[in-house]
Amino acid sequence: MLFDKLINGQYRYFLLAICGLFFSASSQATLNVFACEPEWAALANVLGGEKLSIFSATTSMQDPHYIQARPSLIAKARRADLLICTGAELEAGWLPLLIRKAANTKIQPGNSGHFFAADFVSKLGVPEQLDRSHGDVHGEGNPHIHTSPKYILRVATELKKRLIQIDESNQDFYQKKFDAFEKRWLLSMQRWEQQAAVLKDVKIVAHHEYWVYLNDWTGMHLLATLEPVPGVSPGSSHLVSLKKRIANNDVKMIMHVAYVNDRAATWLSEQSGVPVVSIAATVDFQNGESLTAWFDGVIEKLVVAANK
Repeated sequence: MLFDKLINGQYRYFLLAICGLFFSASSQATLNVFACEPEWAALANVLGGEKLSIFSATTSMQDPHYIQARPSLIAKARRADLLICTGAELEAGWLPLLIRKAANTKIQPGNSGHFFAADFVSKLGVPEQLDRSHGDVHGEGNPHIHTSPKYILRVATELKKRLIQIDESNQDFYQKKFDAFEKRWLLSMQRWEQQAAVLKDVKIVAHHEYWVYLNDWTGMHLLATLEPVPGVSPGSSHLVSLKKRIANNDVKMIMHVAYVNDRAATWLSEQSGVPVVSIAATVDFQNGESLTAWFDGVIEKLVVAANK
């Protein structure tokens, strides 16, 4: 009796509605993306939109070298369809353990769900030999590739291909998203290049070699770093020597990564008169900032300092 009603009666439309909702949900299923850094979360968002559910393991105010493979992160990685990280040993202290604990075949090295952005660019700062006396160096080169706009576009090209490989049914969607992003990004790069023309050959001091790709793109010259060697905090004798060096050179600014303690940079600025320019290490993805907006802010701060 109930069956007859379901087939022939007033419940037919109810069944059709339920089936419609089911098939609609199935066709719009999202991919779970685990991004190690906010820049890759932001890039995935602009390329994948509503097709992706994106989680960033770090914020713009965290050093991605020093993250704990916490249970909450392991749980996120366990459900991921795609893992997007910088690579080049940036996450070497925690990512291998995270992947192992997650036991997720999709994101294992060699599988389509494992994506290292640094694998697709030519890296700077590759050491000729590894020696611990040189500090905390990366054997594969400097990992902070996201500080160059041209590298962002190069990674975007490869990430679009990977999204299509994993989710072929939405190929047209990802291609259109990428095409629109590429057009906007190239226009933004032209604008940034014009604004940054004043930065060519400008001498700077930085806490460490975080901005080498940005320096390479703008033509800025890194005179010295606050760290005597990578990963080693500056001592008083090193800072005094930097003060003397700055006095003999036309240094325009001390570039400071916002998540780093600013004590040494502030002291050197007070002693030398060279201003500190504090810049967020990357995009504030969790609060909705875009990569374009972040680069806008970076270029603006550097140009203002260079023109003083």
